[in-house]
Amino acid sequence: MGWLVRWWNDPWRPPRIMRWVTILYLVWSLAPVLVAILFSFNNGKSRTTWQGFSFRWYWGDPNLSVWNDTSMHTALVHTLVLGVVSTVIAVPLGVLFALGIDRWHGRLPAGANFTMLLSFVIPEMLLAVALLFLLTSVTTPLQLGTSAQVVGLVTFQLSYPVIIVRARLLTIGKHYEEAAIDLGASQVGAIRRVLLPMLGPAMLASAVLVFADVIDDFVIVRYLSGGSDTEPVSVKIYNTARAAPTPALNALATLLLFSSIAAVVIGYLIYRWLTRGDATANKGIGGFAGEL
Repeated sequence: MGWLVRWWNDPWRPPRIMRWVTILYLVWSLAPVLVAILFSFNNGKSRTTWQGFSFRWYWGDPNLSVWNDTSMHTALVHTLVLGVVSTVIAVPLGVLFALGIDRWHGRLPAGANFTMLLSFVIPEMLLAVALLFLLTSVTTPLQLGTSAQVVGLVTFQLSYPVIIVRARLLTIGKHYEEAAIDLGASQVGAIRRVLLPMLGPAMLASAVLVFADVIDDFVIVRYLSGGSDTEPVSVKIYNTARAAPTPALNALATLLLFSSIAAVVIGYLIYRWLTRGDATANKGIGGFAGEL
């Protein structure tokens, strides 16, 4: 029993229990997703009985496939449009917000920072209902539909790029910018030529995170939807799952999942390119995940 006591008292022993807990967690989390993906290639209409491999529910079926079902096709396109537009708006605003509250001190920027953090922790349901009441009770240029969904998503997602970019600013410090100013650059020139390139990985990570979160959103886009033509994939799946769904619903969810994976892969490749000359950067997937 001496070896067992020595093994138990060894602080450097492999954490086998935690390793198995991690493996079981991954299996429990990924197994339902893999089953859903598998049955998206089912040849029959069953979502529980395998009837052969086929691309029927992607484009093969002339009426019920994702490509030929107008409502599913519209939902997928609308989801990707919301993801791209919200990301293009939220990330630059978040970067400017982060730079502003990082350089500007006082009660007003502290209040703005608190408001930003409040949107980060406020329940999404509360924000969606508040925006719905605002749009339906107060006369505004916005109407329920795409524009309202974009405003709601940007409002909810803005805190992510702000937090990520501020963390990057704390890591960089101010000495690079001060060195550029000492060498003759203006304040704006130092930000444009020195600071923004160094913020590139953080901005890229923010864009990937915002895009992946937007295309998966349900609460805000459902409350601010203006009709069936502005229903994204999440709402379409929710509405269809209560009826008599076919594996086309699995195919629609699989395409959305692959869109998220593609965004992460593209972001990682761009991250590798942005950090190609940085010998201190962790260019592996772990480094990119650290930015996220």
